[in-house]
Amino acid sequence: MYEDKTLVCKDCGKEFVFTAGEQEFYASRGFENEPQRCKACRDARKNAGHGTREMYTATCAACGKEARVPFKPREDRPVYCSECFAKMKEEG
Repeated sequence: MYEDKTLVCKDCGKEFVFTAGEQEFYASRGFENEPQRCKACRDARKNAGHGTREMYTATCAACGKEARVPFKPREDRPVYCSECFAKMKEEG
């Protein structure tokens, strides 16, 4: 019923194949429009909003080692390195 189609990416202008399997998947999900971007451009667009996270340095409350965390540590809350955090999680 479906046949592979060659489409042109609207971002990079390169040709890509919209396979019969992909067409069947799109139809099963109720999608009516064909993809406009190749896989590489779709992935790049998906990840564009994800910049690098600012990391903060803290001292682990359990072992005293330096820990890098993705949040600003507060004085009233303990911060743990990834090893100590994992141990605490295992212990329940």
